[in-house]
Amino acid sequence: MNQSTKRILSMIAIVIASVAFGVLISADLGLMKRSSAQSTPIQTAQGPVTSVTIPSFADVAARVMPAVVSITTTEIVGRTDQRRRQFGIDPFDFFFPDPRNPQRRRPNQDDGDDERRQLSGGSGFFISADGFILTNNHVVEGASKVEVHFGADENGNGGRTISAKIVGRDVATDMALLKIDTDRQLPFINLGDSDRIRKGDWAIAVGNPFQLENTLTVGVISAKGRALGFSEETRSFENFIQTDAAINFGNSGGPLLNINGEVIGINTAIRGGGAQGLGFATPVNTAKRLLPQLRQGKVTRGYLGMEIREVNEDIREAWNLPSGTTGALVNRVEAGKPAEKAGIQNGDIIVEIDSKPIRNNRELIDYISYLPVGSNVKVTVLRNGERRSITAKTAERPTGSNPADDTSSAAEPARNKLGMSVQELSPQLRQLYGIDDSARGVVVTSVKNVSPAGEANINEGDVITEVQGQRINNLNDFRSIVDRARTGQKMRMYVTTSGREQAFSRYTIVTVP
Repeated sequence: MNQSTKRILSMIAIVIASVAFGVLISADLGLMKRSSAQSTPIQTAQGPVTSVTIPSFADVAARVMPAVVSITTTEIVGRTDQRRRQFGIDPFDFFFPDPRNPQRRRPNQDDGDDERRQLSGGSGFFISADGFILTNNHVVEGASKVEVHFGADENGNGGRTISAKIVGRDVATDMALLKIDTDRQLPFINLGDSDRIRKGDWAIAVGNPFQLENTLTVGVISAKGRALGFSEETRSFENFIQTDAAINFGNSGGPLLNINGEVIGINTAIRGGGAQGLGFATPVNTAKRLLPQLRQGKVTRGYLGMEIREVNEDIREAWNLPSGTTGALVNRVEAGKPAEKAGIQNGDIIVEIDSKPIRNNRELIDYISYLPVGSNVKVTVLRNGERRSITAKTAERPTGSNPADDTSSAAEPARNKLGMSVQELSPQLRQLYGIDDSARGVVVTSVKNVSPAGEANINEGDVITEVQGQRINNLNDFRSIVDRARTGQKMRMYVTTSGREQAFSRYTIVTVP
């Protein structure tokens, strides 16, 4: 190799070394532009959001899985029993194994038997080392035998099966407490705080879908405070957490967890019809409030005996309430119940309870329901624009209570600008429509479908007893109020509908055209 070639190679080596050294220096000092794949803060209207690393859920799974149990129930059902099968499937029953599953029937069962054994399943979890298990009421309701399988490995193998006793049940919140007897300390899961969770937080569902034990799915909290009207018993107390963490048949009663492995909800229901990512869990704070009573075997609730309706913009306008007023409108009061005895009236707007502001129906229902029976409670209402404080004493909520008033209603013709005809109550109309002799007001005799009255769900046969807070005794009372109404005004009317086992009374709001 000649001297010239050596010099050229030396120069090339120096250049390469210099470039390499420069790259190292600039990288160390942060001078090089970041790759688009690197984590960067996200700018929002509230400022930058710190970049987030997606965690592993393996540690949470390892810690909670041993405390999640599989529940199998045996129920003796008659041939005419429609519960959990064939027609009108209960939304809760989406968690149970397929009714065609052969495990639901005994091999020697005769199709002609009047009674049969029905096997169902669900999930649950230990909440204490001495064997108490929290699950859903619908998992064990009607069961003649309950068995719990626990202690399986992470693949669902092994474990033991023990008979469990139903300690307490609550239909209204779909909660149940079971107990097994064992001579050893059991793993359990800590209960968290469902009030602190936010939409977008991690949600981890654990259970036994399709009898596949120890299944874990992950998603986020999609919403809070969902009321879905699954049944008459649960309607007043539904306050579900919605999650997109996959929930399937058999998950019912299993825990919904936060990122720390604490229980924030009890998996309760799913939406049918092929909907994806729509699972619902009962908040764990509901269970925590009920646990002392469930341990005693009976749940009782405070009760005032009134139907309420959430204050919205239409109600604020119709009642001439200040902008931003929140609370609950008393739609009707049951005769002889604590609310009536205390002097609460339909049309009152409840704005505080024991000096605590009421923002919505949920807050009022929860507060009254969890008071001990016989408690004195101070109810602050707005009545005709004035604040009043009323003291009521809670009674025990009747099982399957269905708030209703007295009176009834009926039908015939007379038209006004609201799109309905009304007529004074005559003996003939009372007889025709079964209206009680004590009822006062005007009867709706026809309603135009496309009209303000029709949009307010006023029907032929309804009796209007009050308009804008004024009692209606005859046709002149009704017409004088309606004729004075201005265009666009929201008018409140108190309406009673008959044709049922009990008359149904309610407020409705009609927009004047």
